[in-house]
Parts: sequence; structure tokens; C-alpha cells
Amino acid sequence: MTRPRQIVAFGGGGFSMEAGNPLLDDYVLGLAAAARGDRPKVCFLPTASGDADHYIVRFYRHFSAGRCEPSHVSLFRRDCGTDDVRAQHPHQADDAAAPDVDQVLLEQVRAHGLDVALREAWEAGVVLCGLSAGSLCWFAEAMTGYHGKSRPVEGIGLIPASNAVHYDKEPHRRPAYHRAVAGGMPGGYAAEDGAALHFVGEDLARVVSSRPESKAYRVESVNDEVVELALPVTYLGAADAAEPALAA
Repeated sequence: MTRPRQIVAFGGGGFSMEAGNPLLDDYVLGLAAAARGDRPKVCFLPTASGDADHYIVRFYRHFSAGRCEPSHVSLFRRDCGTDDVRAQHPHQADDAAAPDVDQVLLEQVRAHGLDVALREAWEAGVVLCGLSAGSLCWFAEAMTGYHGKSRPVEGIGLIPASNAVHYDKEPHRRPAYHRAVAGGMPGGYAAEDGAALHFVGEDLARVVSSRPESKAYRVESVNDEVVELALPVTYLGAADAAEPALAA
């Protein structure tokens, strides 16, 4: 069976932002297990943090409970981790968190040829995910923000749309995203902290959340007016929330 191409893009959340709330991470692990086996490999790319030691330690603590085989790739510190992302077959590229280094992240990814490797992994059916910078990188364009200043940035382009993250926690992002879309940026998706966009191929298949109140939106220009549409969201903590399954 051909494995589907899957990306789960967090607006914000996961182990680095939600201590004690594993819902989003468990969702991605479920997808990876369905795609590759009950104990998938998980490769962490901590590039956006500058390969900070504390971030890497938190990753191993969170993902070393026997549910998966964790590893990481360091681009800033080549003496640590591995330099061969293809050998790792990353089932979760949780490449994230600080929005002030989004451009640095993307420059490092391209400089090391990691954009090509990640595309190959995606096409092979490896489940990719990430929060903040690790969300926007998958899209054609996205909104980066630092100290209240938002601007467009070019992503890897696996998803032919745009992306905005931290949509509820950083108030400058919504108006900046609307202005960018009005100015010609392709329409796309905005996600609040705790919400995640699950793509199968290039299409949005589902929105899930780790918090009951988290929301996500479709944002596009229609007749020279920016329209924002709230998307249906499945709260993963609900009693009737479906378990993740391998998408067809």
C-alpha cells in the first residue's frame, strides 16, 4: 500500500509548550505508528532554538517512554546528534518553536539541503509535523513575527498555501496576515495555540486540538476582500474523539 503524504502543522503546542498535555504529540505518534509500525522512529530538528541543550533534553524526556525510538539532528552543532536526516527516517519532524528565528531556521534548512531531504521523506509517507516555525516551514509562504512585527517569509512549499501561527496569543499576527493576503499572498490557514492542521497530500483533512477552545481558520481573498472562515475542530480530549488512523 502506498503511504499517504501527511503533515501536521501546530499553531503552537506539543511537548515544548504544553507540559502535562500530550494530546497533539500522541496524535502524531498515532499517525506514525499506523504508517510504519507500533514503535515509530521520531527525529527532532531543534534548529529554531539554535539546538538549545534544554530543548533537546526535554524532547528525549518526553519521547523516551518506550513508545518510540527518538533521535535528533543538529544543524548548528554538528558534533551532536546525527548529520544524516535520511538515515533517521523522521516520523516526526517537530522543528519548532521560537518565531523570532523563523528566517534563520529556513536558511539553515536550505543551506544543509534539508528541504530536499524533508520533501523526499514526505513523498515516502513519513509523517512530518512541527509547531510555530516548524509549522510555517511546510507552506509556500507564511507569516513570521518578532516583537510585534510580522512579515511574509517563503517556506519549503510542500503545502501550496500560506500559514499563520500563534493566532490568538500574538495580536499583531491576524491583521498582518490579512494585509499580506490582501496584498497578494496566497490564501491559507491560521491556527491558534493548541490547534493543529492535519494535511493529507496537499489538502486539509482535519483540524484537531489539545485544548477545547483552540480554533483554526481558512483565510483568503474573495472579490478583493479578505474572508476568514472558522474551521471545524476536533478536541482530542473529548470522550468521543476518534483515534488517529492512517489516512487513505
